[in-house]
Amino acid sequence: MRVNEIEMFRAILQSGSSRKAANLLGISQPAVSKSIKRLEAEAGFPLFLRLRGRLQPTPEALALLPDIDRMFVGLSAIAHRMRTLREFGVRTLQIACNPAFGAGLIPRALARMREGRQPMEWPSVSLQILSSCQVRERVAAGEFDIGFFADEITTEGIETTVFAEQPGVVVMPEAHPLARHKVIQPHQLAEVPFIALNPEDSSRLRLERFLEEHNVRLNILVHAPYAFSVCELVLAGLGIGVVNPITAFEYSKRGLTFRRLSVEAMVVCIQAIPAGRLLSNTARDFLSVLRTQVTHEESQIATYLDRQ
Repeated sequence: MRVNEIEMFRAILQSGSSRKAANLLGISQPAVSKSIKRLEAEAGFPLFLRLRGRLQPTPEALALLPDIDRMFVGLSAIAHRMRTLREFGVRTLQIACNPAFGAGLIPRALARMREGRQPMEWPSVSLQILSSCQVRERVAAGEFDIGFFADEITTEGIETTVFAEQPGVVVMPEAHPLARHKVIQPHQLAEVPFIALNPEDSSRLRLERFLEEHNVRLNILVHAPYAFSVCELVLAGLGIGVVNPITAFEYSKRGLTFRRLSVEAMVVCIQAIPAGRLLSNTARDFLSVLRTQVTHEESQIATYLDRQ
């Protein structure tokens, strides 16, 4: 049974004759007649009675009509979906991100992406802020189009690339004695209480390796899992910390300041997609906007640091 035979059958039901059906479909009348004969042979019962030059549908043919109409509604929906995809691409965007980028940067990138778009051009967006481990697990399960997490997490079962590498900065209250220095030296970190990221955090491990080369040990007062947790503890006056510059810059509007560190303790963000999945046009557009947003904010951060 072929779709075009069902289409001819439906056209005869709608028009009442094979000639009109042929005109409706833009084909020859003999082609319509042959298709109906093949369809009747496959069905094993007549679909039409030939009465005075007209085709009269049998009760069996009329009984098929609801199912045929449903099939063509489905085909129409597919055709509409294809037109929509051709014009707009996949209209959903599911993002999973750890708090370092997800709490501020990605919302700002989405706002930039929204600029100048009509409501019908805006996709259905889901942004979930999760731990790096949860991001990896759920991207691997195919629950998200794209994910961002810290580089201490295994990349097995997903496709990854380095999205951003940024040198960590020292964050402190504006009135802190270290704020008068343009660049913080390793030994200065050990002279005050320190708010550290958790021991497994890759940026903390890189920082500690550099400090070991200078025979410096941190005076750790509190461990915290996320950069914003470190900043909140620093804001409360418990010490200083080293975090990614984008989070530090966000907190500079709330009473904190930050300085360069003389050693490069890089903070690395990994971009991940499910294994074997291609990015949609919508996801590629988002990544392009996100890279533009990162570049813009890194420029602002460099200007801020140069002015201190």
